Amino acid sequence: MIARVLTAPAFACFAVLLALTSPARAAVPCGTGNFDAWLAELKTEAAAKGISQNAINAALTGVTPDQSVLNRDRGQKVFSQTFEEFSGRMVPPRLTRGSNMLKQYGSVLSRIEQSYGVPGEVLVAIWGLETDFGVNVGKFPTIRALATLAHDCRRAEQFRGELMDALRIVDRGDLQPAEMRGAWAGEIGQTQFMPSSWMKYAVDFDGNGRRDLIRNVPDVLASTANYLKGYGWQKGKDWEPGSPNFAIIQQWNKSEVYARTIATFATQLARAP
Repeated sequence: MIARVLTAPAFACFAVLLALTSPARAAVPCGTGNFDAWLAELKTEAAAKGISQNAINAALTGVTPDQSVLNRDRGQKVFSQTFEEFSGRMVPPRLTRGSNMLKQYGSVLSRIEQSYGVPGEVLVAIWGLETDFGVNVGKFPTIRALATLAHDCRRAEQFRGELMDALRIVDRGDLQPAEMRGAWAGEIGQTQFMPSSWMKYAVDFDGNGRRDLIRNVPDVLASTANYLKGYGWQKGKDWEPGSPNFAIIQQWNKSEVYARTIATFATQLARAP
């Protein structure tokens, strides 16, 4: 799994977050020692935003801060690998399985391309790089991680918004709080959506009534395609560096090394027998 707080899909699609200026908000600022008071105020705000009390209670009751999340957030290092180093480490071990996934989900990927215009090779490349095709989705409780980062002052507003969207995911029945486990910065599912991206782009592709990007592969792949389409993916066009669609891949992950690795992986999958 790639730790990429600053380049996760959701950070590419953050809307401008309006500052919350209610008296209660000002009374319990980020970073204070009284986490419980801060959490109580957040519950009040969530209810005011229309999130049900059942969802609020289910998700936030008993939540405590996680120091290990803060340690990881503060310990991030600048991505320093070259494209040759990163792609050479990431692509070859995943190429055979990626080819197998293209075949296994061929009919689903074909329908997804018809609906969203994104080729299966690109989706499988992203899937493989993000979580090894769903094997390594992360083990951090999402609600707790987001609450920890929202209470911290470094990027409080960003993560406060993500936490509200995580509550909305629970509220509309996509997931139960206990199911929401992923990366330490709140990414969820087999292609690592932040909650804001989940709310905006997750689709119920198999029609079972739930948007499930943790266990449901058709939903995972279609939602990833919907994300790319939402940023302007051009059907039938190339995805190599310099092309319009490569710029869309960079909306998935702003690191040029990572984006080039996605493109290279997809191209190798397209050429595989």
